[in-house]
Amino acid sequence: MKEYDLIVIGAGSAAREAAKKAATEHGASVAMIERERWGGSCPNVACTPTKAYLVAAELTHQINTLASKIGVEVGAARANLAKVKARKETLTKPQPKWIEELQATGYDTYSGTATFVGPQTLQVEGAELRAEKILIATGSRTAVPPIGGIDDVDWIDHVSALELEDLPESLLVVGAGAVGLEFAQAFSRFGSQATIVDALDQIAPRSDPQSAAELQTALGDEGIPVILGSLVKRIASDDEGLVATIAPREGGDSQEIRVEKVLLASGRAPNIEELGLDVVGIETYKLGIVADDRMRTNVEGVWAAGDVNGQAPFTPVAQYQARIAIDDMFGGEPAPADYSVLPTAIFTDPELAGVGLTESDAEERGHQVETVVHALEHVKRASYIEAKRGLFKIVFDRSTRRVLGLHVVAPGASDIVQGLAVAIRLGATVDDLAQAHHTFPTIGEGVKAAAEQARLAVPVEEYIES
Repeated sequence: MKEYDLIVIGAGSAAREAAKKAATEHGASVAMIERERWGGSCPNVACTPTKAYLVAAELTHQINTLASKIGVEVGAARANLAKVKARKETLTKPQPKWIEELQATGYDTYSGTATFVGPQTLQVEGAELRAEKILIATGSRTAVPPIGGIDDVDWIDHVSALELEDLPESLLVVGAGAVGLEFAQAFSRFGSQATIVDALDQIAPRSDPQSAAELQTALGDEGIPVILGSLVKRIASDDEGLVATIAPREGGDSQEIRVEKVLLASGRAPNIEELGLDVVGIETYKLGIVADDRMRTNVEGVWAAGDVNGQAPFTPVAQYQARIAIDDMFGGEPAPADYSVLPTAIFTDPELAGVGLTESDAEERGHQVETVVHALEHVKRASYIEAKRGLFKIVFDRSTRRVLGLHVVAPGASDIVQGLAVAIRLGATVDDLAQAHHTFPTIGEGVKAAAEQARLAVPVEEYIES
């Protein structure tokens, strides 16, 4: 049996951040175990490669829809999926290189499935490892929804879709979250007829409803149907492809859609089944391992960070949680995790991004809620690219005028909300945003324009008198 100060199960963003912090700040000896993908999902099959596809899709779209309007003479653009895939692969690191670099950092690496055989003991490929501190950071995978016949068809997800070299003529995307929306638009712009279906009544369900509706309208303008409040009941194959039966969630007549491929993007499942958590009694729930605001599980000496704990499945959050966990392990007394001002984005075109509270969230928390909205089409910079769909929405408290949330549908929305996340955390008011200097002409000045409207919605004099 080999002993370490820290054993990290997984090799993704949370795992690597934890190992680095433990080794560099505390001189810890670290073992890292990975069963499938060194480096994790983000650099290998998610963030990096998928955004490369989105760039190719956006350029294809701009050439075909905007170039001639602004005086650029080009022929019709057509994406070569095999070449898009080849370029994507140049942006990812080979697996042997990941292992080489991790070992050079000083970690011992073990390829295989980790299983608990005791409170501080793990078994991997016949070897036993022990540590008083163990971090579970095994991530998540595509969840397979309960669709009749799904096990009998060759479905794809965000990983296998990136391996296609021939563009499917038609694509049914099951799920209207970030992954489903991004892939549906990208493949539509490449030339597939993409259709999105989701059981909920709103795309991007975590987002501000008005903003989500604006993005849905933009997708509709591109000819991408979105079927909401509906379930894919069954998928069957025949000589001509796949037939999906779709029925309203609350009952009613079903419809059939014939497609070449089905892409699953309706949720994530935590990678926990093979860990032997029951051996040591680690508590789990639907979204993964139960962890508190310092990433502690119910078993002493075991922490869980990243997607596997289901709290906030984003790469920067995984790194943030890992730092909290390491500080907690080594007596640093970290502040509890706080996600109240967490900027998020869906990288469609236009992007949908938000930070802080939605209107309904703010009402539930007892705020005197006011909102102001400025349309993207009234921002000068948007006219240069003929952007018609988009908005800037500020949610603020009527009594204090403090900004509670910012929601943007626009090109570069992710950068806009990220830049203002600090202002919201520090208690900025709509008047602060309205009076701030801005650069002209930019897309981001739509936030200032929205803030200026707050003086009409709730005059500052009323605030001062109160």
